Amino acid sequence: MIINDDKIIEHFGAEFYNKVIANLPKYAERWDLSNFEQIDYYSLSCLFTCVSTEYDACVLKFGTHLDMVEDEYHMLKDYDGNGLCKVYEVDVDNGVLLIERITPGTQLCEEPNQNIRIDEFCLLFQKLHKPSMYKDKYLTYMERASEVVAFIKTRSDYVELYHKMVKAEEILHPLWEKYTKRLLLHGDLHHENILLGKDGYCAIDPVGIIGDPVFDISMFIIDEVDWDKEGNYDYIVRTISEKLDICEKDIRALVYAELCLLNCLFVEDGEYDEVDLDEIILVERMMNSEAV
Repeated sequence: MIINDDKIIEHFGAEFYNKVIANLPKYAERWDLSNFEQIDYYSLSCLFTCVSTEYDACVLKFGTHLDMVEDEYHMLKDYDGNGLCKVYEVDVDNGVLLIERITPGTQLCEEPNQNIRIDEFCLLFQKLHKPSMYKDKYLTYMERASEVVAFIKTRSDYVELYHKMVKAEEILHPLWEKYTKRLLLHGDLHHENILLGKDGYCAIDPVGIIGDPVFDISMFIIDEVDWDKEGNYDYIVRTISEKLDICEKDIRALVYAELCLLNCLFVEDGEYDEVDLDEIILVERMMNSEAV
């Protein structure tokens, strides 16, 4: 078993670490798992590759947010391996999932050619999104936006961000009325959540949101843009607009709204160093200049 004890404790805390170490043998026995190796990735979950007698190559995932683990389980069941990794087992009470291991598992960000990255994103995007068997278990995109507005309003130290988020919510309302499909969205479809599998790229780590597929575009663009390259943002937006047949002006508005929402979530999660008002102002200026 390969584990980086210090990094787990540093990122998740000693209590979470002790829980993981205590429970690994339990899941090894319950689900007949072996050959645990920790994945050197630290976000909201602690991940281990392993081998299952029944399912072969898997990932054992210890989540820090039980509600998010349950949502992820239902979403993966909804998709059943069509564009997303498969889910095999779940222990909701302890926030543990056993999911398919995507191999080779190369992240989309490791593809050096931007045009190929955009093409692959669009191909994946077009096969994602479907009605949900568990629709009532998810927030809609607008409900999530409203919750974020209510949260950031309580932060007197982020008044400017609050005003940006209020504007974002106002922008979203007409887009919500214009794009009327109510399907199951990934909710966090950026490069690191898009992995190369044996049959092409697929997605992992879904959040699970109900809305029109257009609301699943922005995270990719936010990740993809290189602000040091003049015209790169315009090129990405224009290319995706053409490939997916979505109004370029609307994409710009969606990116602005998503960027505001993302920065509010950074505050909520205590990731204060990630907050970037300058990028919001830049995207807002480009949105407004396009609208003129």
